[in-house]
Amino acid sequence: MEASTIQEILAEALPGTEVDVQGEGGKYLVTATGDIFEGLNAVKRQQTIYKVLNEHISSGAIHAVTMRLSAPGDA
Repeated sequence: MEASTIQEILAEALPGTEVDVQGEGGKYLVTATGDIFEGLNAVKRQQTIYKVLNEHISSGAIHAVTMRLSAPGDA
């Protein structure tokens, strides 16, 4: 699965969120900033991404995801 495809999936599922995905070979870095993460702790933020990508993780298309997730006001 291409990083650009994952980026499109996340951008569509999380409107108003800036999403960047880098990586290949099933291992990806997801960097995202958006209001959707406001007030959520790190685990809840990650769960938001996993919920969107779960079917691709289950299928084996995605093996590992590293995440850097933030809300616009985060320091």
